[in-house]
Amino acid sequence: MSSVVLAWREALGPDKVDASEATLQRYARSTQAEGTIPCCVLYPMSTEDVQAVLRVASQHNTVVYPISRGKNWGYGDACAPTDGAAIVDLSRMNRILEVNTELAYAVIEPGVSQGQLYDYLQANDTGLWMDCTGAGLDASLVGNTLDRGFGHTRYGDHFLTACGMEVVLADGRIVQTGFGHYANAKASRVYRYGVGPFIDGLFCQSNFGIVTKLGLWLMPKPERFCFFYITVPRDEDIGPMVDALRPLRMDGLLPGALHIGNDYRIFSSRGIYPWDRTGGVTPLPENERLRLRSAMGIGAWNVGSAFTGPAGHVRATRRALKKAVGSLGKLIFVSDRKMDLIRWGVPKLSRMGFAKRPAELLDSLETLFSTLKGKPTNDALRGTHWRLRNRPPHDSSDPLDYGGGLLWVSPVLPMTGRDALRVTEIVEPIFAEHRFEPLATFTMINERSMVAILNVAFDKSNAEETETAGRCYHALFDVLMAEGYVPYRAGLSGLPKLSKADDPFWQLATDIKRALDPHDIIARGRYLPPLA
Repeated sequence: MSSVVLAWREALGPDKVDASEATLQRYARSTQAEGTIPCCVLYPMSTEDVQAVLRVASQHNTVVYPISRGKNWGYGDACAPTDGAAIVDLSRMNRILEVNTELAYAVIEPGVSQGQLYDYLQANDTGLWMDCTGAGLDASLVGNTLDRGFGHTRYGDHFLTACGMEVVLADGRIVQTGFGHYANAKASRVYRYGVGPFIDGLFCQSNFGIVTKLGLWLMPKPERFCFFYITVPRDEDIGPMVDALRPLRMDGLLPGALHIGNDYRIFSSRGIYPWDRTGGVTPLPENERLRLRSAMGIGAWNVGSAFTGPAGHVRATRRALKKAVGSLGKLIFVSDRKMDLIRWGVPKLSRMGFAKRPAELLDSLETLFSTLKGKPTNDALRGTHWRLRNRPPHDSSDPLDYGGGLLWVSPVLPMTGRDALRVTEIVEPIFAEHRFEPLATFTMINERSMVAILNVAFDKSNAEETETAGRCYHALFDVLMAEGYVPYRAGLSGLPKLSKADDPFWQLATDIKRALDPHDIIARGRYLPPLA
């Protein structure tokens, strides 16, 4: 056993350090083509434990890689950028430290999962909603926030609704951001900026410190909730639809992180590739695409979101949305009352023998409806099944358990129809060349921009397909960057493509890293290149 592992055992206790081969291999698994192998896994349970981890790492000049829960699907999972790092698994730091129902915020540790916070809010009858992602019940809220992840509601931009951090620096100092470093500060969880430099952003998509506590704003349960769904018939209609919805987003009538997914994305969420019907041909033939679209009752593009507020506001928003959409697509509204009627009616149809399609539609609708109310589910993880040759167990929610391959390319683009069309024009030939379906979603993340989530789904048990998926990913990434559509986030394969040695921005970021972590022990190679 290495000297650094022995030192961590002495500093933390043997139950918080694991260097067994089985554990190392488990943490080396990835939805990407291949992962990296750590030297050990550390399980701190407190901020003081994190300080001890970094103290030993500094003494032994050993890289540590913090993860919240390791569910960073498609972007690296629990893997460090390079082999040999010690994984600092913060999942045992899972306390909900405070929930303030008057001002609607929570203070949590990095190991708190989406499912855990949701259950707490419900069990304690708080009257508060959270925002969640499609990453599943076990995914970390802190981890997603620090990588600028997003969800579905008006609080969908998670970093924008984070307020106050506790951060451990490489030298062991503990920094409280915002007003948190002033004794008895009353506004530390309700005013993000504090006084002086706003340094919270330094610890988002960086490797400058380890965040051990985070404040998150929550939403009071609204008077009315209205889900809406739009099916858009043709591929080229994505442009006009974006332009029709943008004014409503900019006016604040549609405040949520509105998602526009293509038919391929929905196919992948509801089943696996129809290998038997296509005779193994890839990508999905057009006739099979049209058949699936008709069977599922979806369009080439499909818009889903919700709006909330007083009854009068909801009625006015419905009218404005109807006027904006016009004849571009089919618009459906689902209120809480209508959803209750659907839930009541589908079982009756089942008993009459007409249930298969209604039951499938109800299942999909329940997922969307619940997610837009901040209730996380594992249903979206079914999208990682798409290219598998062997269907995984129905109850499996971890793509690492069945070899689901997943590579995300996530460029940001202005919220215009012409940019949406241009991105589709760029990526569709690349997907086709590598024989993958262009699984795509455009998310209106704020009033002026969208994120295109492009998914290369593959079967890791197939070596040829795995290799081809990697080539497809790099081709997509490189062409989009060259066209000015830069990703908002990247996985291990894409990180080296983002930083340039002659770019003053990355030079400044490197200067900050050198000042805070001169030995480059925290997450070496994450977003910033390793220090020379």
